[in-house]
Formats: sequence, structure tokens, C-alpha cells
Amino acid sequence: MTWKSLQSSLAEIGYIASDELAMALHLSVRLERPLLLEGAAGVGKTEVAKMLAQLYSTRLIRLQCYEGLDASTAIYEWNYQRQLLSVRASADKDLSTEQVEEQIFSDRFLLKRPLLEAITQPQPPVLLIDEIDRADEEFEAYLLEILSDFQVSIPELGTIEAVSKPHVILTSNGSRDLSDALRRRCFYTYVEYPDAVTELAILNKRLPGIDATLAEQIVGFVQALRKEELDKNPGVAEMLDWAAAVAGLGVANLSDDPIELQATLICLLKTQSDKASITTEVTQRLAGKVVQ
Repeated sequence: MTWKSLQSSLAEIGYIASDELAMALHLSVRLERPLLLEGAAGVGKTEVAKMLAQLYSTRLIRLQCYEGLDASTAIYEWNYQRQLLSVRASADKDLSTEQVEEQIFSDRFLLKRPLLEAITQPQPPVLLIDEIDRADEEFEAYLLEILSDFQVSIPELGTIEAVSKPHVILTSNGSRDLSDALRRRCFYTYVEYPDAVTELAILNKRLPGIDATLAEQIVGFVQALRKEELDKNPGVAEMLDWAAAVAGLGVANLSDDPIELQATLICLLKTQSDKASITTEVTQRLAGKVVQ
């Protein structure tokens, strides 16, 4: 599959990828290298992994990162309750300490978390490491062995090598700088908010029955809204939610009912300060730019 055919295939299932993103995905899959996607929240980074899994008809395994994430949550941990029950059940048997340890430290008692789960699949899954910038810097060190050699070291079992190499997608909202070591192991692309033409294509793909004039107005309004001084710009998902809401209300033109239009902005504005700054007057000004 060429990068152009990958781009076309993604478009067919609802994801409009830029040339740069399509090329990055193509090279990542072909050369079996992780891909780091950086960009503002809401530009569709997570959706890339979901669509890639759908395209390849494979499993999506997601690791949602957060502060304090550690190996026991991300890689593996032992099922201590079952181990304790097994030890008690073995008390009446004449087993040596070594035999008991060999019994309880086996695959039967191993709880696989996303990273270990991903490298033990018979078919290469898509491994999404979402919002890696939310995790502590120390956690990045846990990733390096997996991203470099696709293997996990478990003291009680040894090294577990990948059955198949997952397609790894990392996302970052840029809340902190990532380590050079992590960046070196990944291909990289920055995902921008889509331009008007691309966003209109996304809208028409996701809501194929929407009126053409209304669709253009919606995209134009959201594009203009992102140029205002907001705490949180509306992403593509918010735009789609708003489009569905507006179309569902039977709106034919954004200038039809100013009060109703203002009320629907709950789909786009997600903080109190943004709601306060986008007054009815501002909404009407933005709508006036896109309504012919």
C-alpha cells in the first residue's frame, strides 16, 4: 500500500488525513517505527489510531497516560490474590520453596497491562499511547525498552519478546517537553487544526445528509471562532457535535434564530470564561461573516 492509497483508504472510512500525516503513517507502518503525533487537543490525534485499527481490521489497545502512571498499570502486575490462594492450597503438599515460586510466578498469575498485551498479540495491533505528556518523565524510561526492542523484562520470568510488533501511535498535547531519547525512537509529525476545505470534507463524510450551504456556514463559523481568544479552541469532534445539533434542530441558516444559535454553543465552548467571552454580539458577528 502506497501512502496515497493509505490516505484514500482512510478517507473512505471517515478520516481525512493531510499528505504529511498520510506519509508519516505509511512510513511508520512500513518501517515498524513508532509515530509521535503532537498538536493541540481536539485536532484528531487519537482518532488516527482508531481509524488505523479499523483500516487494518486489528485490535486497538489504548494506554491512557496520567500523572503517576507506573509499570504495574502500564506493563504488568502479578495477581497477588490468586498467588496467595495458590500458596495456601500448596501448604498441604510437600513442595520446596523453589517449586512454589515456580508455580506462582507463571503466566497463569500474570496480569497483562496494555504494553505487555500489545506485544503478545498474534496479529499486530495498534497500540495507542495517549497523551504521553501527561505521564511523569520517569515513565518514559519504561517505554524505551519496548519502543527500541519490543520486549519486556519481568524479573521472575525473564525477557518476553514480541510475538508481533504493534503499530505504535503516541500522542502529545505539548503540555511538557518529551525526552530526546523518546523522540529519537519515533517518527514525528505535528497535527494542525484542519483548514476550511479539509474540515468541510470531514463534515460531509461524517454527516453525509447535511445541507451543503449549512455545512459551509458551520465550518466557516468554527474556523472563525478558533481565531478568538479562547481558553480551549473547539476541536473537530466539537464541530461535528455542533453540526449534528444544529442540523437536528432543523436550522437552515445560522442567522435564522440568534437566541437558538447562542444556546447551541454549549457544543463548542467548554469553559465558563469562553462562554462569557463569546457573547450574543460576538456570535452574530461571526455568523455574519459566513452567512451570505
